Amino acid sequence: MKKCSKDLFWSNPSWTNDPYLLPFKPIIRARFEQALAKTEQLKNKKSWAKIADYHEIFGLHRDKKGWVFREWAPNATTIFILTPANNWEKSSDWEVKGPDPNGIFKARFPDHFFCHEQLYRLKVVWDGGEGDRIPTAATRVIQDSATYIFNAQVWAPEQPYQWQAENPKLSTDPLLIYEAHAGMALEEGRVGTWRKFADHILPKVIDAGYNTLQMMAVQEHPYYGSFGYHVSSFFAPSSRFGTPDDFKYLVDKAHQADIRVLMDIVHSHSVKNEVEGLSRFDGSMYQFFHDKGRGDHTLWDSRCFDYGKQQVLHFLLSNLRYFLEQFRVDGFRFDGVTSMLFADHGLGRAFTRYQDYFGDDGDEDALNYLYAANDLVHEIHPGAVTIAEDVSGYPGLAAPAEICGTGFDFRFAMGVPDYWIKLLKEVRDEAWHMEALWHELTQHRDEERTISYVECHDQALVGDQTVMMRLMGGKIYNSMEKSNTDITTQRAVALHKMIRLITLSCAHKGYLNFMGNEFGHPEWVDFPSPANGFSYHHARRLWSLKYDKNLYFPDLFAFDKQMIALAKQTQLFTWDRPRLLHLHEDDKILAFERSGLIFVFNFHPEHSFSDYLIHAPAGQYGMRLDTDEPRFGGLGRLNPDQKHFTRPLGDVSENRHALSLYLPSRCALVLGAEATTP
Repeated sequence: MKKCSKDLFWSNPSWTNDPYLLPFKPIIRARFEQALAKTEQLKNKKSWAKIADYHEIFGLHRDKKGWVFREWAPNATTIFILTPANNWEKSSDWEVKGPDPNGIFKARFPDHFFCHEQLYRLKVVWDGGEGDRIPTAATRVIQDSATYIFNAQVWAPEQPYQWQAENPKLSTDPLLIYEAHAGMALEEGRVGTWRKFADHILPKVIDAGYNTLQMMAVQEHPYYGSFGYHVSSFFAPSSRFGTPDDFKYLVDKAHQADIRVLMDIVHSHSVKNEVEGLSRFDGSMYQFFHDKGRGDHTLWDSRCFDYGKQQVLHFLLSNLRYFLEQFRVDGFRFDGVTSMLFADHGLGRAFTRYQDYFGDDGDEDALNYLYAANDLVHEIHPGAVTIAEDVSGYPGLAAPAEICGTGFDFRFAMGVPDYWIKLLKEVRDEAWHMEALWHELTQHRDEERTISYVECHDQALVGDQTVMMRLMGGKIYNSMEKSNTDITTQRAVALHKMIRLITLSCAHKGYLNFMGNEFGHPEWVDFPSPANGFSYHHARRLWSLKYDKNLYFPDLFAFDKQMIALAKQTQLFTWDRPRLLHLHEDDKILAFERSGLIFVFNFHPEHSFSDYLIHAPAGQYGMRLDTDEPRFGGLGRLNPDQKHFTRPLGDVSENRHALSLYLPSRCALVLGAEATTP
């Protein structure tokens, strides 16, 4: 881990520009130095590749002598391997000897004892009890479709997966993330697979122009409806989507298209299941987790890791290294970071003052782990990306280690989608406050990089609504025909584009979209469960709507595709912040400059304006994007070929210029400077 420079830390304007944070700078530095000391102690002058080796030591491995199995279970007295070969019963031939003083069990088996795709599980015995268990480092776990029993499966194909994209040239464009879930990616009412996603959905991502794929629900989870959040086997890609090689195939295909692949990593908690998961693995409640009350997350009904235990750190850090090296992922979205940072998981807290972050209730062991995790990821894969999903706004989470930051590359601007929901639910269109909107879309800490979005999977999951559903209400099912002149439909189509464009154009260093929402997907996400009769009706994506030219969905997609292309062509995020040019509350006009472009938004629901003056650098401008174009489902009120020339304002010596524009209601336009012809 890079050491925090005292000079950089105390003089860095990123910190000193925030006077309210100044009293807490000693705490920030002390926490960093503690994390640095813990990391150096853990590494002991070795590389992370030699330290994060839990998956190489534990579990079932083949070598020249046959098979070797190891397991960490300090409270256990005996471990047996159960397989069809011993009729799933305890047998001395299949006993794993131990534990040694470190709680480790070990056994060697002849080569013929195991073979590729063989099923097995453990019988762990402890004083006063025993139970069936899945090895903690199992790399493949499958569920029997008849009995619903989970077992580990040997994955040792004779021919290892052959990577095609050995040295992918990942895009250096702005970070444009397409968040996806392989299982619900198909239109058919069934569970999709890694290969189906790679062959049929990935081309849609490529066509849409996004350069980063963020895959959700990768790690094995016993309940499909958990969206992958109740992980049971941390080293096993979910078998319901295919084999480990199938997941490699997906990553490989993305890399062949120069698309980076991030995966959602859930290290904030673990499923409570004991047979399939880690809970009470060795008979104790505290092997991987905190004991008693602190070990339970009451809201999520899950178990909370004890990040102060060295073997737990080995387990989690090795999990990161395993996916980086074995599956060549390009980074991680760390889920539930807020829950990790605070002993009370941040539940029911508004985080309106800095004391909320730097009190005695912080989980400094968890913070130490996050420092180490970021250091490991960037050492093993220097080009990797780490993103923190944190609702608290913990200062410095996405700041570099050089100024005592936690080291995440990015954090999600989670207040942005919340703000859009609040506007659409609670505020009449004519009462939208432009200054508040501008502040929400552009605010970020100077020392951190953020990723903005209108909606992710959180807004789409059952119990919430997508933006398109909020805009259309029940009419979304019968009023999206392009022949429809209903005001609700026209409003929805216009605002869907405007909301996305202003969010993207004001985003700090990245933008995210959830699968299907780029064309205004009409329905929420609801996985099969007893509550819905185990229906897949809402656990899929209706791609056919995107291609139905009688509906507005293809037009919304066409706009999104053009918007993403513009962000890439202009390297939009290289400009740190947009520069405000004009803001008028009554007119509902917002205009700003970024990356050489002029963005103008008229959010007024009724009023169009002629000869509206917008301050701009002197020159000639042409239309780069117009939300009102007919091909985008608009009314076609602007001339796409019109040239716009600035005119001087006031005295020539003042060097002030303005554009005189026609601004239709509920319309946004993007103008780009052009060279004038002699």
